[in-house]
Amino acid sequence: MVVRKLDIKTDQRGWLAEILRRENLHPGREAFGQFFVTTAYPGISKGHHYHLRKHEWFCVIKGRALLALEDIDTKQRTEIVMGEDNMVTVELPLRSAHAIKNTGQEMMYLLAYTDEPFNPEDSDTHSYKLDI
Repeated sequence: MVVRKLDIKTDQRGWLAEILRRENLHPGREAFGQFFVTTAYPGISKGHHYHLRKHEWFCVIKGRALLALEDIDTKQRTEIVMGEDNMVTVELPLRSAHAIKNTGQEMMYLLAYTDEPFNPEDSDTHSYKLDI
């Protein structure tokens, strides 16, 4: 897993952060994949799966969340608080089950990138229930 603290540029208009740059991608996987935004209501968790080949990067851009990761082989677990109090981008390891839970009192907004666009016939999304 790679956690990269974001350099937040602020002024009177608001803020800007570079979430992911091409040099952060894996060699051979630099072609454009897919960005998506998902939201969660307070107390709701999403994900509960892992990937064997798709790399993903997560950044909570609004609200507060707890990201739980569990290595499906070793069962080693990691938890990361993400959101406006800790603006980071997290690269999720392959074979690492992940779920994210909104721990705040408002809607949580997650910006995510995957280096392989979603294909419903070959999604590389394997269900794995995490306690979060």
